[in-house]
Amino acid sequence: MSAMVLGGFLFFSISIGGAIAWVFSKLFQHTTQGLSLLCGGFLVGLLVLDIVPSSFHLYQTFGLILGIFIGYFIFQILDTIFHSSHSQNPSVTLLAIAMIIHTIPISLTVGNLLGNAALSITITASIILHHIPEGFALSTALLSQGERLWRLFLYFIVFSIFFSIFILIGQYWDLSEKAQGLLMGISIGLIATTSISEFILHHIRSVTLKSLIIYVCLGYLLSYVFHTLVE
Repeated sequence: MSAMVLGGFLFFSISIGGAIAWVFSKLFQHTTQGLSLLCGGFLVGLLVLDIVPSSFHLYQTFGLILGIFIGYFIFQILDTIFHSSHSQNPSVTLLAIAMIIHTIPISLTVGNLLGNAALSITITASIILHHIPEGFALSTALLSQGERLWRLFLYFIVFSIFFSIFILIGQYWDLSEKAQGLLMGISIGLIATTSISEFILHHIRSVTLKSLIIYVCLGYLLSYVFHTLVE
């Protein structure tokens, strides 16, 4: 199975997540703050239930923690740049960068395994299932900023191209486990700080405490449902 075909499967997967996010955006169409808080709660759930446990199971603790600190400092630098330039959507850009970095170790590993035909079906199924939540998170972030549907698909195409490129690289370059752990840690640091700072704390004063708890908990609950379905 080629890298481009797998990239197509990734596009299909995140599009499913995007479609689910679009449905929720219609439910909260008059509450952009609510959609942002929903996204923040979902991302926290994605980290707590899936990304962090699996990463600490696969990679060394030191590399992950170092990467998390690096990710935090990258967030601070990028956040300062975007806000100082009066960008309206720093959260979307930061989350997109985090998602791309998160994809690099996975796609390189897939590239290393492509030669094993017995694993092709397993790899394909894993890509489809485990990127639906990421498609939902990215789409919710974009929709909360008022992005149009065609822009979502543009992001999905770029995301799929990056995935395919790193699969191709993975066929010829075996990235060390320490380097993969560091990249995964950077991704965790970026996603964590973006979800908490940009999607939750940024809107904490614009909604009531009751609404804040409801939206964040609903996002976390949705993440739990996704996690249960793809296990």
